Amino acid sequence: MNNVPKQMSREAAVAVVRSAHQAGRRVAFTNGCFDILHAGHVRYLTAARSTADMLVVGLNADISVRKIKDPHRPINPEALRAEVLAGLACVDVVILFEEPDPLELIRSLEPDVLVKGADWAEVDIIGADFVKQRGGQVERVELVPDISTSALIETIRERYC
Repeated sequence: MNNVPKQMSREAAVAVVRSAHQAGRRVAFTNGCFDILHAGHVRYLTAARSTADMLVVGLNADISVRKIKDPHRPINPEALRAEVLAGLACVDVVILFEEPDPLELIRSLEPDVLVKGADWAEVDIIGADFVKQRGGQVERVELVPDISTSALIETIRERYC
């Protein structure tokens, strides 16, 4: 991925993933809002990257975050969230998506590994069946206790509002 921008369109990401597959590389996919990046996110993304040769992150666009979180989120706009994610060494590709869930993106990319937090039961992980039917695997990563964006927002409200 040297000298290739990490933030890209769905079409460009599909081409990058196909090229990786042709080269025999395994591709992991995860998704999320990653609103206020914290140590829990970094540990999670590092663990996700360790499952494959490449990590693709589907980033919920602002409109999607408002639908699944609340109307006051995200705190950081999508362009800044994407830039921060792209700055992490463990992240190879960042793709914005506007849908409330990443199923169509997962189907487009055809990752070898689908990664979610261990707070998700495998049966509830969107795209798990698709990935497993193609011979891929689902990995559930333990989360860092007591670290979350919601908790950070609440701490800020308690201390400064």
